[in-house]
Amino acid sequence: MSITESFFEFYNHVKTSLADGTFAKLTMAKTIGNTDLMNIYARPIVEEGILKMELKYKFQQEEQVEIHSIDKARDVLVNYINNPFMSAILFTTDFDLTYKLNKKRAVSITETVNTFGNASEVLLEYLNR
Repeated sequence: MSITESFFEFYNHVKTSLADGTFAKLTMAKTIGNTDLMNIYARPIVEEGILKMELKYKFQQEEQVEIHSIDKARDVLVNYINNPFMSAILFTTDFDLTYKLNKKRAVSITETVNTFGNASEVLLEYLNR
């Protein structure tokens, strides 16, 4: 399975957690080398009544924000796996899911105990409207 295919599989868990109201946040981290882009944080927002993803790019000197549909966010984020990020972590209220590339670029997806007890407030408000 390619890196793109495996990331899309990982992102299906993101979409599921958004649908069932357990999504807390998504973070892309562990860069290769010294890069200007340090992290990307994804969180749900509601724009014109539609659930979307806000992508916050954390650079060494500044931050930039983009807003995309749920599927478009996946297409944007996959471009940053292996260039420069080696991992993505999905935090949900049920579990944390880590997508990781090792030095040989082999993919592992591991589930651990949840870090967050509460889902995104924006998401919960959207689902309960």
